[in-house]
Amino acid sequence: MEQRISLITLGVADLTRAKDFYAALGWRGTEVEETVFHQAGGLALVLWDRRKLAADCGLADVPDASHAPTAGFGGIALAHNVRTDAEVDALLDAAERAGGTVTRPAAVNAIGFYSGVFTDPDGHAWEIAHNPGFTLAEDGSLILPDFGAHPQADGRPS
Repeated sequence: MEQRISLITLGVADLTRAKDFYAALGWRGTEVEETVFHQAGGLALVLWDRRKLAADCGLADVPDASHAPTAGFGGIALAHNVRTDAEVDALLDAAERAGGTVTRPAAVNAIGFYSGVFTDPDGHAWEIAHNPGFTLAEDGSLILPDFGAHPQADGRPS
């Protein structure tokens, strides 16, 4: 298996609401047969009915005790890296205005870079981060650092 992700599909409770939320953040998608596809650099972010996605994966969609399909942590966090701290703040504000919830306000985290987290209306977590150690190419693709080069005492690259 090649080391690559082609699609990330988010199970959503209300496709129209999800489509409108991402549109408010500036994402352009194409709806095809009750599924919305967004080109996101070299991969695609897909919005699809949560029950249909669970069934397609051969899984039961088991809500938490409150029977709310969007409550709790779904076990996945998406990350969107940006080039400045100001972009982190602006995106968190835009997500909140669009109907998302900021679950961790922007701040310098324990590792030393600036980030915050919001959830979309279906509870999918998005970290917005400015990490100067992670290079963003002009097209927005992420280039990881050589983590083995000159490690510090705590094992992180210097």
